[in-house]
Amino acid sequence: MPEKRLKIGELLVAAKLISPEQLTAVLTAQAQLGGTLGENIVRLGFVTLEALLEALSSQAGLQHINLTRVEIPPDTQKFIPEEVVRARRMLPIGLEGTRLVVAMVDPTDLTALSDVEFRTGRRTKPVIMSCGQFIEALAFFQTHGYGVKPLALQAAGGEPPGREAGAERTMPSLLTTLIAWKGQDLHLSACAIPAIRVDNELRRVGGPALTPREVEALVRDLLTPAQREGLAGGREVDFSCTVDGVGRFRCNLYRQHRGLAFTARHVADVIPTAAELGLPGCLREYALKHQGLILITGTTGHGKSTTLACLVDIINRERKANIISIEDPIEFAHQHKTSNINQREVGTDTRSYAEALRQIFHQNPDVIVVGELRDAESFATAISAAGTGHLVMGTMHSMSATAAIDRTLDSFPAGQQAQVRAQLAEALLVVFSQRLVRRATGTGRVLAWERMSTSLRVRNAIRDGKVHLLRGMMQMNMEELVSIDASLADLVAGGKVAYEEALKYADNPTYLDDLLKVRRAVR
Repeated sequence: MPEKRLKIGELLVAAKLISPEQLTAVLTAQAQLGGTLGENIVRLGFVTLEALLEALSSQAGLQHINLTRVEIPPDTQKFIPEEVVRARRMLPIGLEGTRLVVAMVDPTDLTALSDVEFRTGRRTKPVIMSCGQFIEALAFFQTHGYGVKPLALQAAGGEPPGREAGAERTMPSLLTTLIAWKGQDLHLSACAIPAIRVDNELRRVGGPALTPREVEALVRDLLTPAQREGLAGGREVDFSCTVDGVGRFRCNLYRQHRGLAFTARHVADVIPTAAELGLPGCLREYALKHQGLILITGTTGHGKSTTLACLVDIINRERKANIISIEDPIEFAHQHKTSNINQREVGTDTRSYAEALRQIFHQNPDVIVVGELRDAESFATAISAAGTGHLVMGTMHSMSATAAIDRTLDSFPAGQQAQVRAQLAEALLVVFSQRLVRRATGTGRVLAWERMSTSLRVRNAIRDGKVHLLRGMMQMNMEELVSIDASLADLVAGGKVAYEEALKYADNPTYLDDLLKVRRAVR
C-alpha cells in the first residue's frame, strides 16, 4: 500500500515545527479569519514562510520557490496569459531546458498543468509558491501591468501574507488588494480586521483590528461635504467614488454600535457582455421589446446590477431610444450610443426614487431603468409605466422568481392588491432570478438562473392570486417556466460546479437529482 500522505498541519507537528496546541490555535484562527492553513501559521508567527515552504516541499515531493529571490522578465510572464495566471493561481518562472517551470499555490492541480502544456506546447515542471507571495504578485501586476515590467518582489521580513498585500493600511492599498484578490467587496468595521469577500466568503486581510478612529480616517477623504454632513446627522451614506490609479467603487457607510462600518464594491470600467456573464439569449429578446416590465432578482452580491447594466447596454447599442435610469448610486457609467442615455443618481441629481419616478413621464422616456425597486410607490409607477407603452427594467431582492411577485404585491395595502395583480399580470414580461455559484475549480463564480416569462397561464396565476402554483409548474418542462434546478443541473453535468455546491442553491434537491440522471444518460 502507498504511504499515507500527511496533511500540512500533521506534517508540521510530526516535524516538531509546531506543537499540537499551536495547530489547534491555527485552526481556530483559520475559522475566524479565513485563508489557508499556511497563511494563518505564518500570521501567528509559529513558522517562518521558508520553513512552511520546506514542509510543503517535503509533503508533495516538489521544489519550492521564494519569489523575493527571483526576477521574472516580461517575456517569461507572457508564456501564460494573465487570465490563466489569476484563475489557476500560477506563475511562469522560466525555462529549464525545454520544460517550463511553473510556480503554483496548488501544484497538485493537474488540470491547470495540462491547460498550460496545451497552450504552450511545452512540458511543465511545477514548483510550490506561497499564497501570500502570489497575492503580492497580483498586486504588482495591478500596478505595473502584466508582461510589462520584470516581477521583483521585496522581502517583507516575515510579515504574514495577508498583511503584505495591504501593509500601508491606506484606502488605495486596501482597494488594490480587493481587486488583486478578485474579491466582490471590501468590509471595514471598527474593532475588526479588514476583510474581503472572495467567492462569497469573507477573508481577513491581516494585521490588527481597526480602531474606530482608523476607520473614520480611512473613509474621510472619499466623502463630499454633503455626505459628511449626512453621516454626522446619523444617516447611512450610499455613494460611488473613483480612486486614482485603482478604479471605481460603489460604497456604503453606516454606523454600528462600535463605530463606523464601510463596504466598497469594485465596479468594472467595461460592461460585460451577455456571453461573458452567461446570460441566456432570451433576455436580449426581452430587452429589445418596446413595452413591459423586466425584473432582475436575487440576493445581495449575486450580480443583479451587472445583468441590468448589460441589458441597458444592449438597448443602448441596438435601439434608437431615450433611456432614463434612476440609480442609488450610479455604478456603470454608460456612454450615448445609438440611444440617448441619461443616468440620474439619488441624492445628487434627484432627492429620491419616488420623486424621480413622479417626474419621469415629463422627460419623454422610451426605457425606464430603476436601480432598485423598494416600495409600493416605485412598484406602482413602474407597473403603470410598463402598462402604458414604456419598457421598464429594475432589480429587486427576492429568493426566487415567484417570490418576486409575492414581494411586489405584499408592498401594497390589502385593499389595492387585486387591482395591482391585474395590472402586473398584463405588464410583466419576465422575472429573471439569479445566483452566482462557486466554480468547481474553487476560484471564481458562475451564473445559475431561473426564469418566469409571460404567458396566459402565468398571467392567470398572477391575476387570481395563485402564484404559488407556478413553482410546481417549473418542474413540468414548460417553456415559460424554468427552475433554477435546471440551470444547476447543466452546470454540474458540464463540470463547472460541484454537486455539493449546487445543492446549496437548489430549490428541489430531488428534482435536481432527476435532471442530473437524464443529462448523464444523454452524455
